[in-house]
Amino acid sequence: MKILAIQSGIFGDNSNSTKLVAQIATQMKQLHPDAELTHRDLTAQPLPYFDAELAVALSTPAAEQSEAQAALASLSSQLVDEVKNADILIIGVPMYNFGIPAQLKSWIDLICRAGLTFNYTATGPVGLLADRPVYIAAARGGMHEGKPSDSQTPFIKTVLGFLGLHDVRIVYAEGLAMGDDAKTESLQRFTKNLTALV
Repeated sequence: MKILAIQSGIFGDNSNSTKLVAQIATQMKQLHPDAELTHRDLTAQPLPYFDAELAVALSTPAAEQSEAQAALASLSSQLVDEVKNADILIIGVPMYNFGIPAQLKSWIDLICRAGLTFNYTATGPVGLLADRPVYIAAARGGMHEGKPSDSQTPFIKTVLGFLGLHDVRIVYAEGLAMGDDAKTESLQRFTKNLTALV
């Protein structure tokens, strides 16, 4: 059993989403004591943003890549391998200005690889990743679940499903910036919902 935990909170260990990822990971380890847990902190170890250089590098055949392009492609392949080797994924998704963090978007851009994680076919795209549980720790300062302001949930489900990951289990912690009482209540509800989910 291998567990991959992805953190994208910009405040590191002080990020609510980072703490929630750690809580999920702890619960998974209790269920699977022998599981190997791998952490990837996208803030402490930032990834390159998706630009023309990166796009060209990922679409250039290996034999034709420059040294810089090969390094970018190798990083992408490493990230893809981490996902492929994991039996369970845990992803922390804080909400910044109604969207996902730029750091997390970079990770997504680097694992969306034609021929590796998806293929286009005559009948449409096909995800190449074997399905497995993906736990999303959704941390929000306000209340957005089920509302038009929640752009994260549809995006996360769409992009993961595009790669073949359909077993997406989202646990929300909302109202975290709405006072101490609201935060305490939200975190208690997160723990209750997580326990029920796993």
